[in-house]
Amino acid sequence: MSSFTEEQEGLVVKSWESMKKDAGEWGLKFFLKIFEIAPSAKKMFSFLRDSNVPLEHNPKLKTHAKSVLVMTCEAAVQLRKAGKVVVRDSTLKRLGATHLKYGVVDEHFERFRYNKESPGVAVCLPDPT
Repeated sequence: MSSFTEEQEGLVVKSWESMKKDAGEWGLKFFLKIFEIAPSAKKMFSFLRDSNVPLEHNPKLKTHAKSVLVMTCEAAVQLRKAGKVVVRDSTLKRLGATHLKYGVVDEHFERFRYNKESPGVAVCLPDPT
């Protein structure tokens, strides 16, 4: 894994600072974009499978989305500052086991990796510039 450049770090920190106060809403936008791009991904979330609540109003999705965004952004900031992400080992094991249980594979993440030609979910996040 390559480390962030100073410019990339600045963009991450600036983006996170602008999103932090509304992390729940930004996280929800992120997941709504994922479901727009890959509707079948909804099946991977047990709390969405049998729910009749519209995604944008689903309280469990909102909670999950916020925790994912907060953990991801704070981990990215930690990576540059400390050269590593400080998350309890038990938390990482639990997250890994949960993702494995629901059939998440590397290809699911690759589909949403940011690149200039296909911005994927990055289009739902604020422009840090």
